[in-house]
Amino acid sequence: MHKPDLEALHRVDGYAAEIAALGREIGLPFIAVSADLSSPDPMVDAAGRPYAETLFRWLDPKLEYWKDRGFALKSPFVQAARFMAEPFFYGEGRLATWRPSTSLDAIDAAPASRDHGVGCAVIVPAYLPGGVIGAVVWAHTDADIDVAAVFETSAAHLHVAVLRFMCAYHDARGELPSPAVLRLTRREIQCLKWAAAGKTDQAIADLVHISAPTVRFHLKNAAAKLQVVGRSQAVREAAALGYVGLGANPAPRGHAGA
Repeated sequence: MHKPDLEALHRVDGYAAEIAALGREIGLPFIAVSADLSSPDPMVDAAGRPYAETLFRWLDPKLEYWKDRGFALKSPFVQAARFMAEPFFYGEGRLATWRPSTSLDAIDAAPASRDHGVGCAVIVPAYLPGGVIGAVVWAHTDADIDVAAVFETSAAHLHVAVLRFMCAYHDARGELPSPAVLRLTRREIQCLKWAAAGKTDQAIADLVHISAPTVRFHLKNAAAKLQVVGRSQAVREAAALGYVGLGANPAPRGHAGA
């Protein structure tokens, strides 16, 4: 991790101001943000102050969600953002997006209004390198707003703005993986893909026609490049970076499939 770039941090503040301006423009001025759903740390400006205390405001000023370490486990918006890579919205007591979504249908959205006073909202996740998920929520207390119409006309633009904001934020703080040290070889990827499929070193060796010690050599090199320790962590990190797809087995007989 490199030292934060002050000029870049001030540029991020500009992107944050755009997020606030977009909220006013679409009539959803109450904003909640998270740079990493797995972390309780709030997003902060160039001076180190939480945006939630300076630029953004939430529906209930007493609900300091960025100080509540358990908030991410209680919010249906955060839960949905873990399963939806595209923008979605909350209105009429349910979550929806441009298309039918079984993931959204399975989530109980009632706590949004019952516990947090949200009448409607547009939620935009940001899936970033390394498996990080950020999100921005634009909301209002008024349940009569036609949020579906707002979503239809604005979601694509909001998505771009959120990606720019989140990527710039992490990049300015040196928190995104560096491509310079993550150049995995074809054989390393091959071994990782079979390891992700649950194969032993010997089974991988038989499949790709190399020795078991050579398989271990490639897996160890991959782990070092990914800056993790061990086979399982290497597989997880490689999957987060898109080197390994966990949904299917790799091609047989030595084809890397990448």
